[in-house]
Amino acid sequence: MSERGLFLLDFQRKILTLQSDNKKKMNRQELVKQIYTKGSYLCVGLDTDPDKLPDILKNDPEGVFTFNKAIIDATRDHCVAYKINTAFYEAMGTKGWALLERTAAYLPDTHFRIADAKRGDIGNTSAQYAKAFLHVLPFDSVTIAPYMGADSVQPFLAYEGKWGIVLGLTSNKGAEDFELKQLAGDGGSRLYEEVLRRVSEWGSTENLMFVVGATQAEAFTRIREIIPHHFLLVPGVGAQGGSLEEISKKALNEDCGLLVNASRAIQYASSGKDFAEQAESVALGYRSEMTGYLLPRIRKIGREPI
Repeated sequence: MSERGLFLLDFQRKILTLQSDNKKKMNRQELVKQIYTKGSYLCVGLDTDPDKLPDILKNDPEGVFTFNKAIIDATRDHCVAYKINTAFYEAMGTKGWALLERTAAYLPDTHFRIADAKRGDIGNTSAQYAKAFLHVLPFDSVTIAPYMGADSVQPFLAYEGKWGIVLGLTSNKGAEDFELKQLAGDGGSRLYEEVLRRVSEWGSTENLMFVVGATQAEAFTRIREIIPHHFLLVPGVGAQGGSLEEISKKALNEDCGLLVNASRAIQYASSGKDFAEQAESVALGYRSEMTGYLLPRIRKIGREPI
């Protein structure tokens, strides 16, 4: 059999294995263990844009996958999670979906794997979205848009050992259009606060997280009053200007409770041949800073980070 034939056969076997034997579960206890073992709550985003690949890969038919593999290999020791933004792959059509599958298969199951798909629809449709990302593909979690209410979110929470990550307060300017609106007759409460309250009742701290943008740092104290024990997925550190220090001081809880995502700052740290080495350097920098914020908690439980 040709080298290409062997590659395709191996790839098919991997996908079948993912579909039929996706046994590894990243529950809260395991996630917290990984965080405190590494002294890191870094999530690396894989928002891979073919137009931004390093020059040495731009004309390579396997460029996107080669790039993703290199970023994963360079950062895996410094992060506890990976987040694949599915839009960047869907935009490439069937080729992109195949790249999504291959990249998801390459992610180490020692890490928390997030499908950043922002799905949410009527119940039977959400059930299919949940099946796609949490059963067919090897993701531990998927991001969810909660606008359509409980029956659009609950199918994602039905998978044992899997997580739904619901949009809470986002970092984009459009958050002012709905999320930050004050509700009439509710003591000045904002819409996103009601979303956090209501959605937190649909699941538990074992299967439900919330997205809160890093550029909304002034809101973290209030958010922790509403959901003190849930994990928060925090995008917007790095290229978007969010402060890791400010977020950590306001939002860390007893189990850490944070996954702070950095995408462009790590992926595109260099456009040269040293892109992987520079990605590792940036990831290490984030990890080192995070270790400093975690040290009081790490010493309390008697574990030094590796």
